[in-house]
Amino acid sequence: MDKVSTVSPEPSSGLRLLVEKESGQRVLRCYQCGKCSAGCPVAYAMDLGPRHIMRALQLGLEDEALHSSAIWLCLFCQTCSARCPNKIDIALVMETLRHLALREGRRPAEKDIQLFHRIFLGLVQRLGRVHELGLGALYNLLSRHPLANVTLLPRMVAKGKLSLFPKRAKGAAEVAKLFAKVRELEKTSPLGKEQ
Repeated sequence: MDKVSTVSPEPSSGLRLLVEKESGQRVLRCYQCGKCSAGCPVAYAMDLGPRHIMRALQLGLEDEALHSSAIWLCLFCQTCSARCPNKIDIALVMETLRHLALREGRRPAEKDIQLFHRIFLGLVQRLGRVHELGLGALYNLLSRHPLANVTLLPRMVAKGKLSLFPKRAKGAAEVAKLFAKVRELEKTSPLGKEQ
């Protein structure tokens, strides 16, 4: 016989209150319409979609929310936030959960996701844009999978989908200034103190 696990919800949980305080979003306003999950471009890869994360917060299911792959896979593309009929910035809630998980020392649910983010942001900071080939190559090397997807490379280069050499964006200096400003803000923000 299969074992059934039960979860005891705590609607007045400290996590929900903390997320609401740090994100400025009213989690209890979500009435589970599902528009956020329906529009999410990476919901198919998440263990819990955005709607389920919001419900976990409403019920005080701290471990489910903070251990979810969703907070690590979220692209912060704002599709969920734009679709929300109650104007909840769900992407900001997801980002807040990610920061809280890091602050608590929880390991990301997705292997090497922090490495990917570090490489991605490093390229954007230096070039003002992402160099996809550089991103893939650096990620493969640093994650110790140097030949991952290497068979796709010739076709993508031949079709013009990847440029061999990185190009600096025209606004690269402005992007670098934004990164510097964010670093300054992180020194005083509670969300920036996880690292």
